[in-house]
Amino acid sequence: MKGAERRDAALVIGTALGARVAMVAWAASRIPPTGDGKFYDVIATRIAQGHGYTWLWPDGVVTYAAHYPVGYPALLGAAYAVFGAKPAAAMMVNALLGTAAAAAAWALARRATSRAGALAAGLLVALHVGLVAYTPALMTEGATAALCVIAAWQACRAREAKARRRTAWLAAAGLTLGLCTLVRPQSLVLAPLLGWFALEAEASWSRRLRTAAFVGAIALAACAPWALRNEVRLGHAALSFNGGWNLLIGTNPAGHGSWSPVEVPQACKEVFHEAEKDICFGREAVKAIAAHPLTWLSLVPAKLSVTFDYCGGAGWYLREANGAAFDDAWKLRLGVVETLYERMILIAALVAGSLGPGPRRRPRMVVAALSIAAALTHWGWLAYVGLGLVLALLGRALHRAPLLIPSTLAMILSTAAIHAVFFGSGRYSMVVFPFVTALACGLLTRGRQQGHTLDPEGDLVDAPH
Repeated sequence: MKGAERRDAALVIGTALGARVAMVAWAASRIPPTGDGKFYDVIATRIAQGHGYTWLWPDGVVTYAAHYPVGYPALLGAAYAVFGAKPAAAMMVNALLGTAAAAAAWALARRATSRAGALAAGLLVALHVGLVAYTPALMTEGATAALCVIAAWQACRAREAKARRRTAWLAAAGLTLGLCTLVRPQSLVLAPLLGWFALEAEASWSRRLRTAAFVGAIALAACAPWALRNEVRLGHAALSFNGGWNLLIGTNPAGHGSWSPVEVPQACKEVFHEAEKDICFGREAVKAIAAHPLTWLSLVPAKLSVTFDYCGGAGWYLREANGAAFDDAWKLRLGVVETLYERMILIAALVAGSLGPGPRRRPRMVVAALSIAAALTHWGWLAYVGLGLVLALLGRALHRAPLLIPSTLAMILSTAAIHAVFFGSGRYSMVVFPFVTALACGLLTRGRQQGHTLDPEGDLVDAPH
């Protein structure tokens, strides 16, 4: 790394850390854990005290538990063990992860655009309104977003490395995605995808398959001890026991695509074991989908809408935690600023994706134009799906494109697919923010400056030196 790049990296890291530490300083005494954050705080405290992932009931009974994934409370538990079980310690974990995400986004962008474009990408992630304001939230979405972009950077390093060092970087990406899977199990789908694209353009399909399997296997190996623990303690080797709950919630038309209270099926009312209840809920959800598939499919647009139209996770959490310190008026102000910020970035990413080098430029421009029109309305989810389609139209040129491009596509499509099946929420879209923000800085329009050109078929190739 040259001196100028080191200065850029330091600026991005300093800006990201400064913004998040300032947020922690304001929130530490004002914002207690709320929502799911209460659960994570309690479990993290028990982990720090040496009790493991267990639950203490009001009657004094202690039971093994694994309803939510272990990764995030384990991270907080480590911080609590060192600094004490205080929300400020958990918030600093979030601040450090968010800072690492900004640095990784800058590093990814540096391999795809000019120095100025990469610096802009890093700073936009560092100061992303929705991500910075979410720092006090003891929730998993910020951590997941950070770990995903870090894994993408590691996959990028693997593409650049040779032989043994490449294997080490691939293993690092797999381990990071294993940790990410322990935070949010659906992140596992990214492991083979990043492995597939973490090779030079000329790599054969068989080699890509082997690499995808290797990264996926490393991620699974990182999760295996926890799955084994759950098999021993709870009788089922799963990473968490809320998948059945979430699938059942996603079948309820009354939820309009979002979370709603679980309506316990008759078959599950006498099932009290944590794992067995989740399995029962999942089984009944599958029956409901099979009985009324069109009703379930009709909820997909609503699920994508509540996921991508408006995030608002930070404003919701801050107001829910302390309405006196952060009231409805402040929630509205933050929501307006955040939405404008995210929509402008989304539009910039669509422009970059449509005008950049690669095949099918005219179809990409048409899709981007329609998506930009959607981004100017309430229907933001159509614009995010449109961005995914714009990138997908690059086809096999994705193998030759900077890794930020296929990883952004993977994040958008996997997020949309997962929440189309289960249910949506604005905070679930946070995982795509670092990628789309970096992409917005003209990443597809700078190919020639980074040693790329086009072959006669419109594919990105290395330019002759």
